[in-house]
Amino acid sequence: MAIRNERVVGIAFRLAVLRSSMTALADRDWRLIADEAREGATQMALEEVAGRTAIEDDLRTVRVYSWEPSTLSLGYRQDPDSVDWTYCERAGIDVTRRQTGGGGIYHDRYADISYTIVAPADEVPGDLMDCYALFCEPILEAFDRMGIDADFAGAEQTSIYYPSCYLRDINPAHDVVAPASAGADAKKLSGNAQYRRRDVVIQHGSLSYDLEPDHHVDVFDTDVTADTFVDRVTSIREQTSLDRETAVETVADSLREWCGATDGEWREDELEAARDLADRKYGADAWVRDREVLEDGR
Repeated sequence: MAIRNERVVGIAFRLAVLRSSMTALADRDWRLIADEAREGATQMALEEVAGRTAIEDDLRTVRVYSWEPSTLSLGYRQDPDSVDWTYCERAGIDVTRRQTGGGGIYHDRYADISYTIVAPADEVPGDLMDCYALFCEPILEAFDRMGIDADFAGAEQTSIYYPSCYLRDINPAHDVVAPASAGADAKKLSGNAQYRRRDVVIQHGSLSYDLEPDHHVDVFDTDVTADTFVDRVTSIREQTSLDRETAVETVADSLREWCGATDGEWREDELEAARDLADRKYGADAWVRDREVLEDGR
């Protein structure tokens, strides 16, 4: 616990420095959306729509969500040839492409817990690492409340299979591992990524509630085994006895308190815009395979 406490003090000091030069988050209008399970294309579209809302309506968003059906989200520049399309179709796994970089992530309907933070770029640190430190604060706090010794990776770990987020090199800047006190032997627990679009910063992340190692490796065209995945990755369920519902509520509570958010929901115009964007972009083969966006009305 002494090691964990030292890390907490270090993070708290770094965030105090960051916040001294920016407007307090709680002074802005935020909403927390405890979202229902949706298909991957719609989930990605909703994040982009939330970016418009942040700028046009001065309303920022934090949310917790899940994927139905289970979905493989590809990193922005990921080669579609790395995907085992036949397996995904046979297993009923959707495929979409994120705006963020990094490797693909298999988001299981049950085993994955995802979150999003959306805020205007001029209200958060311009330095990428500082922004990661700020936006990951509620995630680390949630793990702490769950009784998990989690923190940013204390040491780099080399890539095992680059196309997979959970098997590529572990980056101390934004990868969360547990138990943190294990140092280089700690396993990846959460992957986080962010991008800037239309003067908005959008960060999303995947928290492993449980492990589905076979799906995690079989969605890719690779000979990597499930045992290799288990050797690199851990989960909330492995680290603590919490049930999934409690884990989701803990993440939501931490996000709410972090920015002083009010419980909210998507407006109908946002849902309509997201459905259109999902059709033209995140759910279209042109985007998933070639990063091309269909025009309105096509």
